[in-house]
Amino acid sequence: MEAHIYNVDINWNADRKGVMCSPELNKDANSCIDVATPPEFPKGIPGIWSPEHLFTAAVSSCLMTTFLAIAENSKLNFESFSCSSKGKLEQVDGKFLMTEIFLGPKVTITDEKDRERAERVLLKSERACLISNSIKSEVIMKMTIEVAETA
Repeated sequence: MEAHIYNVDINWNADRKGVMCSPELNKDANSCIDVATPPEFPKGIPGIWSPEHLFTAAVSSCLMTTFLAIAENSKLNFESFSCSSKGKLEQVDGKFLMTEIFLGPKVTITDEKDRERAERVLLKSERACLISNSIKSEVIMKMTIEVAETA
């Protein structure tokens, strides 16, 4: 496979805050996002995406997109996918590191007979996620598989 390049531009605008865009995305569709130092740090700004949130989101969204591809290829019937995630920031040997990413994917299937397949697809998705494979952080996944209630 040929290498792919993803471009991101960021510009500081005030205090500890900037705006991030990608020339590949439609700027007219409000695809740019504000980013800032998180409030846990000096002069951090609450309520705005931080690098720490984006890092955690990259792992979580990669799990979802990988799951969707593998589920389709595996012909897994499911009704919904959601994933809560938490990134753990620690200071190690004088450096700040995102040491752990906790993923809590929840898949709702339509039939109990698909439970094992859904578990296999989730495990395969976590192993195949390119973001998880590209970082030093430990990725910990605790999955939940539910069967949709029938009316």
